[in-house]
Amino acid sequence: METINVIIADDHQIVLDGIQSFLEKEQEIEVAAVFKDGTEVISYLQDHTADVAILDIRMQEMDGLDTAKHILKNHPKIKILLLTMHDDGKFILQAMRLGIHGYVLKDKSKEALVGAIHCVYRGSKYYSLDLQDKLVDPTLLEEGQPEKVHLTDREVEVLTLTGEALSAKEIASRLDITENTVNVHWRNLREKLKLTNDKALVRYAIKNGYTV
Repeated sequence: METINVIIADDHQIVLDGIQSFLEKEQEIEVAAVFKDGTEVISYLQDHTADVAILDIRMQEMDGLDTAKHILKNHPKIKILLLTMHDDGKFILQAMRLGIHGYVLKDKSKEALVGAIHCVYRGSKYYSLDLQDKLVDPTLLEEGQPEKVHLTDREVEVLTLTGEALSAKEIASRLDITENTVNVHWRNLREKLKLTNDKALVRYAIKNGYTV
């Protein structure tokens, strides 16, 4: 039976102890070492290796993202799994751009973490299910609007009804305009808000409070 060699870094001792405790009960996972910050991880990897590194993002001496950058550059065979409370778009986007293999939220089950470890070890990417909508359209990972934009009163009306998941025909009927006009407004809204498709426009309307 193949064993996955894991190291863990988290600056909260109670969290570190908890993760180590339940992972050690998994027959196919071996916790080789635990650390309080990224500097300890880097020092350890000078003389040792691992299959998967589980890193918290927020750590005092050296955070998880900086630690991940070092591992990706100097130990490319090690898979990196971020385990964090942060579902902020900026962190998820950074992780994706760096090429980090997995991103798991700490409020998920133990089984979710174990599954994520196996997933990245096999060479696949793993991001918590809660993040899937954001991954479909990475523009939603950015904080706030991409830039300050001005929407006309009619565009606001169309965006509001779009957030209610109405069709072009239904919006046209509500506003007493043609379907073609609705489609023109949708195109203009996508361009102004830097969104890639109509589904992203619906999510944007809901996220930013344009729904009635």
